[in-house]
Amino acid sequence: MIPTLIACSHGTSSPSGRLSIATLIDQVRSLAPDVRVVEAFVDVQEPAVDAVVDRWTAAGPVVVVPLLLSTGFHTRVDIGRAVSAHPGRAVAAPALGPHDLLALVLESRLAELGVRDDDAVVLAAAGSTDPAAEHDVARMADRLATCIQVPVRVGFAAGARPRIGDAVAAARGDGARRVVVASYVLAPGHFADVIAASGADAVTAPLAPDLRIAAIVVERFAAASEALAARPLAS
Repeated sequence: MIPTLIACSHGTSSPSGRLSIATLIDQVRSLAPDVRVVEAFVDVQEPAVDAVVDRWTAAGPVVVVPLLLSTGFHTRVDIGRAVSAHPGRAVAAPALGPHDLLALVLESRLAELGVRDDDAVVLAAAGSTDPAAEHDVARMADRLATCIQVPVRVGFAAGARPRIGDAVAAARGDGARRVVVASYVLAPGHFADVIAASGADAVTAPLAPDLRIAAIVVERFAAASEALAARPLAS
């Protein structure tokens, strides 16, 4: 039996942010037409992920794929708690990042701004107090730097340091002609607004929707489905 794919995002009050995530989920459906794909959220919006997992495990196995870029509280606690209530019937996939396809999406967004070799690039993430999230972002910065052949600094909107504005100021202090921020968030919303106000000379658009990100979701789902199938199904 093919598991239900629960696409779990953070949630936002931004209408454009909601549309971006809904469009991304539609892209996932287009890439996996034989899979039931349903939405869930960890904050702001309903339905909550635990309620969605409760509902669909009654019908069969489920895989929760976080529409989140890094490991953190929401993946470990909110999503982890939801799936742990249904051992053998539910499993969570890893966060979307770091991933080479995300580096390519970021490269595309930077190319839209005409980034050159003498620009300074700051990868701007939402941030978390979880050290694992900080590590994930650092790894993503390394992948992006390899992709664009330009050094990449890291800045955070909250939860970790350096903050984005400080990273931008440091780049200017090092003599950068132009500082460009690569927005490492999926959709418009609070953190995208913080990133846009960082004082950079240019800021890229959020990452979603993009078929390459939808492909990561399907990849995460497939791997987690295999792991779930290897477990005995709880009665």
